[in-house]
Amino acid sequence: MNFLRQISSNWLRGAIPDGHSQGDSAGGGASQLDDRILVSRAQSGDYSAFDELVTRHRGKVYAMIVNMVKNDADAWDLAQDSFIKAWNALPKFENRSRFSTWMFRISHNVVYDWMRKRKIQADGELDDQLLSRDQIDTNASTAPRAVARPDQALENQELQGEIEAALAQLSDEHREAILLREVQGMEYKEIADIQGCSLGTVMSRLFYARKKLQNLLER
Repeated sequence: MNFLRQISSNWLRGAIPDGHSQGDSAGGGASQLDDRILVSRAQSGDYSAFDELVTRHRGKVYAMIVNMVKNDADAWDLAQDSFIKAWNALPKFENRSRFSTWMFRISHNVVYDWMRKRKIQADGELDDQLLSRDQIDTNASTAPRAVARPDQALENQELQGEIEAALAQLSDEHREAILLREVQGMEYKEIADIQGCSLGTVMSRLFYARKKLQNLLER
């Protein structure tokens, strides 16, 4: 339990200002190690190795979650919960796929479990603000967002609105696929692992999503 508190403390100490890279680990020996080596060490009980994995991947995990829940505080809580679940499940991780793909899958499940609980608490009424991915911010930062300058907000508002409106017309599966590919930069195989579908299905979803978005944005 002390280590779980240490993970949370790591998140608080490592809050990243806007504009920093998503792989926000510090320089030094541990940051140069391959994820697989860090995973193996963490599975052997090396807390510092897992702490380095948290530091290395927290930015992208946070960005994915805040894109889905649209609330900084909830996103931080869910990101911490994701890493705690990852630590508990680490002995079962076979280290064949990339740690980042496995981590995204855990985060995906944590967020959807949280959404389902929120839906149940609302007596079965769907919370459109929470669950609809037409609200996804394709420019989400990797840490709690600083307040944008007024001129920047005005400049981006129209384009952002057009993108959100176009994304709203895609199915959940197509939206998620295009965001994982174009925003998170994930490989097709990684998207298939996260969505629990075949590689061919991912390719089909991306083809359809790109074609429809192109048509919608050219109108």
